[in-house]
Amino acid sequence: MSDLHSLTESECRALLAECRTGRVAVVAPDGPHIIPVNYALVDESLIFRTRPFSVLAMYASDANVAFEVDHTDDTRAIGWSVVARGRARVVHDGQELAHIARIWEPMPWASGERNLHIRLRYSELSGRSVSKLERPAARPY
Repeated sequence: MSDLHSLTESECRALLAECRTGRVAVVAPDGPHIIPVNYALVDESLIFRTRPFSVLAMYASDANVAFEVDHTDDTRAIGWSVVARGRARVVHDGQELAHIARIWEPMPWASGERNLHIRLRYSELSGRSVSKLERPAARPY
């Protein structure tokens, strides 16, 4: 038996800080896309890098997007998920880029140059987790 419960905003932020990969959901003219990214948590924002003219660069800039990070343990049937929603924009300012690099520069795993930084300043942060409930011990008769 499992227990589903909501995570607090501080729990969500702590989980975001622990991870480095997630998925960005963006809507393009041909429909929704879900794009895996490496990311950094900087201040109250998520930062990820992409290539100019990628789907992410073309349709996430100045748009409302969703971001998800999660972890599951299929064997134990437990896990958690955090979703951040808000407006994304391309970072052009040199001082802002330097600030991002000082805190933690997101390093894409995929090959090729990804020199376009996108900041998702989230306005909503929510999450939930599923954990095993402890079953009471059998009563001796």
